[in-house]
Amino acid sequence: MEAPATPRRRRTRRDWLVDTAMFLLAAAFALLMSAERLGTAPLPPGWLFPLDQVAGALGCAALWLRRRWPVGLAVTLVALSAVFEMVAGPMLAALFSVAVHRRPRTSGVVFALSVLAAVVFTWLRPEPGTPPLAMFMLGLALQGAAAGWGLFVHHRRRLVLAQRDRAARMETEARLRAEQAQHLVREAIAREMHDVLGHRLSLLSVHAGALEFNPGADPADVARAARVIRESAHQALQDLREVIGVLRAPTGGTSSGTSGDPSGERSAPTRPGLPGLADLDRLVAESGEAGMRVRLRDELGGQSREAVPDRTGRTAYRVVQEALTNARRHAPGAEVRLRLAGAPGDGLTIEVVNDIPGAGRPETEGGHGLIGLAERVTLAGGRLEHGPVRRDGGTGPGTWQVRVWLPWPA
Repeated sequence: MEAPATPRRRRTRRDWLVDTAMFLLAAAFALLMSAERLGTAPLPPGWLFPLDQVAGALGCAALWLRRRWPVGLAVTLVALSAVFEMVAGPMLAALFSVAVHRRPRTSGVVFALSVLAAVVFTWLRPEPGTPPLAMFMLGLALQGAAAGWGLFVHHRRRLVLAQRDRAARMETEARLRAEQAQHLVREAIAREMHDVLGHRLSLLSVHAGALEFNPGADPADVARAARVIRESAHQALQDLREVIGVLRAPTGGTSSGTSGDPSGERSAPTRPGLPGLADLDRLVAESGEAGMRVRLRDELGGQSREAVPDRTGRTAYRVVQEALTNARRHAPGAEVRLRLAGAPGDGLTIEVVNDIPGAGRPETEGGHGLIGLAERVTLAGGRLEHGPVRRDGGTGPGTWQVRVWLPWPA
């Protein structure tokens, strides 16, 4: 009739409590009916009453098997309920178990059999002084309540499992999207470094060619060209190490300096065409032309922005660019306050703060822009902090702040 339940598991404390409660309720139901029949008169025929009590006791004991064979136990108790009155309590518990642990179609079939058993019982053992239809309707109501309650529990459990599966899938998809964003950022950084590397090598080639075609040059010019070649070769090697480090870094991991030189790269004699910290004024001006109100406060303490290492400058430029883009997208019309601070040996600090309008929605933790920024800053050996900042510790909208620290070797 039914295959044994798939893999049998040990009862938990909750399972023991539920099973004990079901057994006690069914036993109490049978004892109350037995006491009532002893006080009045058992249903005819009278000789069947002792067997009725035995069947009720066995039915209550059999409830401990309801988790392993719910359908087989329910069908057996339904068949016994067509003759024995005391089996009604265990039979209701078995109906509930089938509805909870098996498909609704199976539960419907077992419930139909219980209705048929109720009709047979009403015909075989009518209650004296009570209309048969009333007895049948009472039994039908009790059986329907047990099966209905079980179906409710069954569908609720399936809903909870579906929600858990959906949450797990969403978490997996979010992690995959974050990893994809990190890969895209790494590819962009690698392309930028590729351009820088090409600039270094072209510079090296030009000076080497000059030495080749002018072997009798002044010794001072030869020494100067050799120095440029040496510096360009060194910087090219550092750039190549950074490209390899960016592409090899584990996704989602923390990388503190991907190049062989943890102190970062020094400025080259000639800057590549990629934007850096020296181009920040132009970026702020372009944002102003786009309708933004950006206020720049430079606290570098007399240090020139050109003195910032190329890699740190490029990362700082991208940080400010992404922060201004987010502010324009999520807080249109709000004033943006940009602050630069730091010194060689202390690092470079960048703060971008903007008011959060009441209708605006700042970029949340799952935004791909911030994920990309975090990846870029981490690969540069820096730290990124972002989030809402309340005004004076209040509960108002407050401001949104992006704070980045980048290494600036002495």
